[in-house]
Amino acid sequence: MPKHTRAAAVTVLTVAGLVAGAALTVPAGAATGTASAPRFLSASQLPPHPSSAWTAGKVTDGIPDELRLCLDEALLAYDSRYRQFHTEVDTNARQLNVRVGTAAKAKALATSLNKAIRTCADRIEQADPDIKATYKSYGTIPVEEGARVHGLRTDASWGAQDVRLLSVGRDGRTVTVVEWAQMGDFHGAPVAAFKKTTKTAVNKLH
Repeated sequence: MPKHTRAAAVTVLTVAGLVAGAALTVPAGAATGTASAPRFLSASQLPPHPSSAWTAGKVTDGIPDELRLCLDEALLAYDSRYRQFHTEVDTNARQLNVRVGTAAKAKALATSLNKAIRTCADRIEQADPDIKATYKSYGTIPVEEGARVHGLRTDASWGAQDVRLLSVGRDGRTVTVVEWAQMGDFHGAPVAAFKKTTKTAVNKLH
C-alpha cells in the first residue's frame, strides 16, 4: 500500500475513533442476504478515477468503520449491510443499505442520518482540537423518495487533509448511504459524478 494511502487510512480511523468511541460489534440479528435484499452499486458505477480502476469488495453485515465517524449513533438500532470499494491510490468508497419495517420508519431514519452528517464537523472539532472540520451541502437529488448530498473536509494540524462526499437516499422502506473519500479538499471532489452514483444507488434499491 502506498505511503499516502496509509496516511489517509490512519487519519480516517483516528478521527473515527475520537468521534464514535463505539463498540465495533454488529448488532444481534444482523441482516443476512436474501433474494429480495436491496442491490448494491458495482465498481463501474462509482465516480471514475483518472488513474485507477475501482475494485468492489464483498457485501458484509454491519457498519463500516469509516461511516462510524459520523453515523454510528444514528445506526445503532438498525441491522445493515455494506460494500467497500477501493482504487490502487488514495481514493475509496462504500455503500450501506438499511431496510426497515415501514416507509415511515425509513423516512425517519433518513432524516436522522442527514442530521448526523450535517452536525458531524462540529463533533469532530469538539473531540480533537488538532482537527479542523468543514461541512458543505450539495443539495438534493430527485430520485424515488429523494436523496441528499453532503461534503465533509478534515484538516489535521500535522498536515493530513481528507475530503468526503456522503449521500443519503431512500426508496420505500430502504435507506442507502454512499460515501466517497480521498486525500485533498473540496476542489478535487467529483460532485456531479457522485450525484450520478447516488441516483444509481437509490434506483437499485427496488
